[in-house]
Amino acid sequence: MSRPFLLGLTGSIGIGKSTTAAMFADEGVPVWDADAAVHRLYAKGGAAVPEIAALCPEAIVDGAVDRAGLKSWIARDPAALSRIEAVVHPLVAADRAAFIANSTAPLVVLDMPLLFETRADAMMDATLVVTVPADIQRDRVLARPGMTEAQLDTILARQMPDAEKRARATNVIETLTLDATRAAVRNLIAKIGAGHA
Repeated sequence: MSRPFLLGLTGSIGIGKSTTAAMFADEGVPVWDADAAVHRLYAKGGAAVPEIAALCPEAIVDGAVDRAGLKSWIARDPAALSRIEAVVHPLVAADRAAFIANSTAPLVVLDMPLLFETRADAMMDATLVVTVPADIQRDRVLARPGMTEAQLDTILARQMPDAEKRARATNVIETLTLDATRAAVRNLIAKIGAGHA
């Protein structure tokens, strides 16, 4: 059996990536979510728990990885993040590979915030970047409870700039309205189905 067509989906904070992923799911396309995979790995019984426990026992609370514990470890130890990533990235990659291997659909969407940063785009048949103008992105993120300008600037500094993501993508969808985004999603699914992604 041939493997499904792999569409890598990414976008910066506040641009509508999760909403767009949900639209693919609504159209019957299986969606693998990198963030959800990490949550499963960190949960009680998750594959990352014993490995993180070996690195930083205080980051385990009630048998699960405690994100606050990880954050305080990262704040104390400059090498912590790379050690955590060395554990988590292979587990996430294995979770993704299992999802692809078990899918019988002709198309799957892989929702990955760090698609280009981790060079996972190299394994995709096509990529999709969702985008909006920077001022709209800022307004959306700052409308979230507890979000500050400083927090947003820190997050954006860690992410590849939107313009660079768009330049690398094989497909771009602007998420200004739900209706236009849904129409663009349907058009892309049809285009992939016709073999022209």
